[in-house]
This record gives sequence, structure tokens and C-alpha cells, in this order.
Amino acid sequence: MPSSIVLQSGGAGFVVLFGLVMVLVTLALIVWTFVDAQENSSHPAFLWALVVFFAPFLGVVLYVLIGRDRL
Repeated sequence: MPSSIVLQSGGAGFVVLFGLVMVLVTLALIVWTFVDAQENSSHPAFLWALVVFFAPFLGVVLYVLIGRDRL
């Protein structure tokens, strides 16, 4: 078996694993934002969850800076 095939499949596995980790982190950020917004925000929690869904890291920063009633 040529070594280039082994390297390509190993690289693809890394990309899939990295993608899976990023999806899990994004889902965790959405859930955390929704739960936290229910307790600490006067704005609707589902709207903040949507903001984090469409812009994960920027959405969390925006939520913490302007969405929470208390820090």
C-alpha cells in the first residue's frame, strides 16, 4: 500500500474529528446560552440561542456583553 493513501486517510480522520469537536462545542454554546439567558436576561432566550447558532463565538461574546442583565 502506498504511503500517500495512508497519509490521506489519516488526514481525513483528523478533519472529521476536528469537525465533530467543533459541532459539539457549538451545540454546547447554544445550550449554555439558552439556559443562561432564561435565568439572567430579560430578552427571549430562544433569540439568543439563534444568534449563537448563526454566529457561534461572536454570538456568545455579544450575549455576554449586551444580553445579560448582570455579569
